[in-house]
Amino acid sequence: MKSTFVFLLCLAVWSANGQGVFSNYTNSALQRVIEDYPNKFQNIKGEKIGAKGTYSEYKTTIEIPGAAPGIISLQGLPEKEQYSWKTALYSSDDFNQSKEKFRELFNHIKNTIVKINGLPPFILSGNYEMPVAERKSNTVAFQLLPSNGQWQQLKVELVLQQQGQEWKILLKVFDKDAVDNSSLANMGR
Repeated sequence: MKSTFVFLLCLAVWSANGQGVFSNYTNSALQRVIEDYPNKFQNIKGEKIGAKGTYSEYKTTIEIPGAAPGIISLQGLPEKEQYSWKTALYSSDDFNQSKEKFRELFNHIKNTIVKINGLPPFILSGNYEMPVAERKSNTVAFQLLPSNGQWQQLKVELVLQQQGQEWKILLKVFDKDAVDNSSLANMGR
């Protein structure tokens, strides 16, 4: 009886450690990114990694175990700057495996409660749509509920898209008016 308990305990610890990017790390990182949205991601912005015209990219100080390094993008002139944050959570050349991970990540993110100091809690709400390989990009958009003021501009997306022979799952946080010009960084690294 005691050995069965020890075995099950070891199995539970091993299983929890093996979850990596598909555990609470994703939700914790997402919480920190959303908290810094009103600050234009200034508190999580690292060193500049590239620029072209009015477009710049920076490393992010937020890391998700098992995910590619995140990128903060800045587009536009100072009076109309648009910021975005994204990271590649998963990559595989197998669509079916990617589709399963996409659903798993969606289930981890949906109904996440986001707490920001001085505000009532928000809930990330989104509707799952089954990815289809023929669509090279499959997106689930989340919204903060209830949202008002600047929070209505915030978009959170989970994207499964084909890049070359690989299927990548991206997590993005951005202003709804922002344009995704991530031409400088390849999120597959």
